[in-house]
Amino acid sequence: MIARMNEPTAAKQLRRPRAARTATPAAAAQETLDTRYLETLVGYNARRAALAVIGVFLPEMAPFGLRPVDFSVLSLIAHNPGITSRQLCAALDILPPNLVGMIKSLEKRNLIEKREHPSDKRAQGLHLTDHGQQLQAQAEAKATELELDVTQRLTAAERQTLIRLLRKIYLKT
Repeated sequence: MIARMNEPTAAKQLRRPRAARTATPAAAAQETLDTRYLETLVGYNARRAALAVIGVFLPEMAPFGLRPVDFSVLSLIAHNPGITSRQLCAALDILPPNLVGMIKSLEKRNLIEKREHPSDKRAQGLHLTDHGQQLQAQAEAKATELELDVTQRLTAAERQTLIRLLRKIYLKT
């Protein structure tokens, strides 16, 4: 629950010194707040980095009509033709009911299609349509470009090290 302050008290506490008023909100927060403890936490830093990447990703993927999870689903289908919904759920840690609507939406947009699975007659494999292949290739090229932009202060080796270290945290094997 957020404690409410009366307006004069809140305004007084939110007022910044004149020099800080021209600073960006992030810069002003760093000038006035002690975040040293939070900055020692992997979760805090990972979340801040993710927000920075997603903040660039969302507007760049808007012309493609893709959210991060849609992009991930299309990418997995593109690189694993015939993948099943169960495999997608496992790979992306998505609950099956959440994937069902997404698959229907991608089908309605003519980006993916279901085909009979060659080895499991109970399952259906997911494949990109021609339109889906074109959109996915353009979206992946844009994603690569924006990732390089977002990580421009890292060397290529640092970027690879960061990816390797993050994978050590979330991969279970």
